[in-house]
Amino acid sequence: MTRVGLISDTHGFLDENAFKHFENCNEIWHAGDFGNIAIATDLAARSGLTLRGVYGNIDGNDIRTVYPEQLIFMCEEVKVMMRHIGGSPPRYNPETKKQLLLHQPQLFISGHSHILKVIYDDKIKCLHMNPGAAGKQGWHKIKTIIRFAIDGPDIKNCEVIELGNK
Repeated sequence: MTRVGLISDTHGFLDENAFKHFENCNEIWHAGDFGNIAIATDLAARSGLTLRGVYGNIDGNDIRTVYPEQLIFMCEEVKVMMRHIGGSPPRYNPETKKQLLLHQPQLFISGHSHILKVIYDDKIKCLHMNPGAAGKQGWHKIKTIIRFAIDGPDIKNCEVIELGNK
């Protein structure tokens, strides 16, 4: 079983409370808008975990040279696709919709909207997760992250975690 801590839209701020929620995780996934490379470095170093991520629209070359726009990988028996800007079911942006149909993941991770969502898209048989925003910038009021597990082909034990007011 792989336990995942999912975070997005830190915008250069890393809430100390996130670390205690990632303690029992095996990996951390960041869905873009890190803000700067120091956030990625700090998150990986202090947690001691594998960090997977994609760059977001506010990220500069320091992030874009390390993290791709789109990431497709297997976690246990689940194919995962991650992009910062993706939309959500049924209103994906055109490029995301094209990529979802091409790669057919079972799990699609995005950020950008600062709106926490966990929605199953029955049309394409794919679970969509957006952890909301964990930073101080943007119109969200509460900083949020998600923690979940992948056990073989199953995605389970999904927890929404509030880190407090921004």
